[in-house]
Amino acid sequence: MSEFDYDLFVIGAGSGGVRAARMAAGFGARVAVAEDRYMGGTCVNVGCVPKKLYVYASEFGKGYKDGRGFGWDSAPASFNWATLRDNKKTEISRLNGIYRNLLGGVDAEIIDGRGSIVDAHTVAVGEQQFSAEKILIATGGWPHIPEFPGSEYAISSNEVFDLEHFPQRLVVVGGGYIAVEFAGIFNGLGAEVTQLYRGPLFLRGFDEDIRTHAAQEIAKTGVDLRFDINVESISRTADGLSLSLTDGSTVAADAVLYATGRKPNLQGLGLEQVNVALDASGTVSVDSHYCTSEPSIFALGDVIGGMELTPVALAEGMTFAREQFGGNANQVDYDFIPTAVFCQPNIGTVGFTEEQARAKFGDISLYKSTFKPMKHTLSGRDEKTFMKLIVDKASDRVVGVHMMGPDAGEIMQGIAIALRAGATKAVFDTTIGIHPTAAEEFVTMREPWTGD
Repeated sequence: MSEFDYDLFVIGAGSGGVRAARMAAGFGARVAVAEDRYMGGTCVNVGCVPKKLYVYASEFGKGYKDGRGFGWDSAPASFNWATLRDNKKTEISRLNGIYRNLLGGVDAEIIDGRGSIVDAHTVAVGEQQFSAEKILIATGGWPHIPEFPGSEYAISSNEVFDLEHFPQRLVVVGGGYIAVEFAGIFNGLGAEVTQLYRGPLFLRGFDEDIRTHAAQEIAKTGVDLRFDINVESISRTADGLSLSLTDGSTVAADAVLYATGRKPNLQGLGLEQVNVALDASGTVSVDSHYCTSEPSIFALGDVIGGMELTPVALAEGMTFAREQFGGNANQVDYDFIPTAVFCQPNIGTVGFTEEQARAKFGDISLYKSTFKPMKHTLSGRDEKTFMKLIVDKASDRVVGVHMMGPDAGEIMQGIAIALRAGATKAVFDTTIGIHPTAAEEFVTMREPWTGD
């Protein structure tokens, strides 16, 4: 009989925590999961799932206009915010139930409440204490709004989905993918959107050509992009909010969304009671086995930094459970992980940026293509797709692929398989395309870009 109540106690029922719990229970471990907010974590409740639903909603308005060039004519459509918001709530509630049932199906015990570490083998939830051989921290990240005069008027991505009233004037502050996505969503739903970013160009970390193309295309949609600018203060006015900016100008808004970064969700976790080290950015430090500096305590997902993506947390959760309870020591390979930005049009990317590829491989070849999507030859929409291949000359291997255009995320999933398999440019060139699609452009780009 074990001296502990559980073999594994997971704090956090997000993607990584639930996957680790389910896999561990499947290997025969006695598992408990503590969650104080909602089943499914950020992704299901205030992240990728509701965001994608809102992206779909925002695209309908453009679709109605596009249809006129194809012979469809109808009365102007109207949008009802409450319908979208409430239908979303119903869907998220359904998903919350599914996550709860998934854990129940493997006999993992769900404990409602915030888990707080008492010592290396004990977790408190409310007035109860539970012992475990291993403790897993999977509490994810949390939006961070900096303090400044009037910062209390700003909202984060957690609240923006459920606003009581639709903001006709929205200011989005930030230059990461979350800021870019919400600017596109509310612009598509009919709001007057201004996006402010303190740097010279948003989407830092993405390929430079993609960043430049994105700025051009997003500006075409009507988002007022303002770079090299920041907010000094926000004040309440008779008809909303007023933002004073660093260039001396002001902007009126009904809501201000701050998407300027996320921090590890560690508040109240009790880390001061144990030997769990944090790195300079405040994330939990772990080794390649997700073990912290306390041998019985582990961490994974957004709380350890790295690529803060749901599929990455899922992979980490599986790897952790297999190693700790299944006798399989395979590790997550973080190379060539694809990602998408659901702005409008979409961005899909996998592998190295041009800057990264030059630093790692030295001599590279570039292939670029910019064209109007076939659909918009009749719709009349002023939108251009951009594609880019990066090839290591020495090996002919394709080491980076970047796209902005309709369905970029869907297309990039297949491209990622090819890059993971080590596909060369010759393999791309001898692959038959599907015609007529945008994706076939990736296998028909023959001439290297010369910079002309």
